[in-house]
Amino acid sequence: MQKKIARLRRAKSTRAHIRELGVPRLSVLRTGQHVYAQVFTADGSRVLAAASTTQADVRDGLKSSKDIEAAARVGRAIAEKARAAGIESVAFDRSGYRYHGRIKALADAAREGGLQF
Repeated sequence: MQKKIARLRRAKSTRAHIRELGVPRLSVLRTGQHVYAQVFTADGSRVLAAASTTQADVRDGLKSSKDIEAAARVGRAIAEKARAAGIESVAFDRSGYRYHGRIKALADAAREGGLQF
């Protein structure tokens, strides 16, 4: 339980800093089976775009919904949906997770898709 508490503490401080910036926030959630990404408004009141490995268009052709390839596919999908909503620049909220593996793959794919962090 201490590991989860520490992660949430890191996430809380990051979100406070992002709120001061006043830009849309790209938030990532990583579970054992799936990867989720959402773009929130600057104040966090509305979701502007969302993508996850539970969606059929993202999941098609993947061997697994929990590997780096799946995370990269979610990153490309969230970048496409955010740009369709008129969002070019976001702040990356990694939710307290370390920046490696699936989180890094999602961020790199979102950058390649046209989002600026």
